[in-house]
Amino acid sequence: MSNQVTEIRPYVPARVVQSEYPLIDSDPHIKRVIRYARPSDYALGIGGATVGPALMMAWEKFAPSYVGRGGFAPIMRLSMVIGAGGGFFMFYQSSVLRFYGFKENRREIDMDTREMVDKVKRKEPLYGVSTLTPYMQGMAARNSRYSGLFIHVMPWFNFVNHNLHGVDTAKYYQQAEREMEAERVKEAK
Repeated sequence: MSNQVTEIRPYVPARVVQSEYPLIDSDPHIKRVIRYARPSDYALGIGGATVGPALMMAWEKFAPSYVGRGGFAPIMRLSMVIGAGGGFFMFYQSSVLRFYGFKENRREIDMDTREMVDKVKRKEPLYGVSTLTPYMQGMAARNSRYSGLFIHVMPWFNFVNHNLHGVDTAKYYQQAEREMEAERVKEAK
């Protein structure tokens, strides 16, 4: 038996998925996904949430259940809860697909660049501060990377701040350096 110690690596590189649009983040935090959502994502979610209760009302009108007084209200409440959950998943997936580059994402790229460059200028960590060990951050990233694609089967969101997002962050530092240099030149004039 060998006495060699094997190195434990907390980082498994993200798989690069070919897509029509640029990748912004392969494992975006849930707050970012919600914050970057477009009005069309909200409309899709609200529309999806209303389908279930609307169908229940239509079925009750055309084929009454005759459950008696107070029998239909619990069914409507349940259909509203299920519809709200489904509507949220539709909203979330529509927004997260732009982070993966599967949908047109020019607006999100601009928002991401502005947010990250501002963080670089303020000398803040790009993806937030985490209290987890690097190994646990890696585990969280591996478990939730591209999870938005399978949300209809198993809802799984990223709640962990980590630096494993599948993108080269040097572009943010370079852009911040260019902007700070332009500001220095402007002030010198």
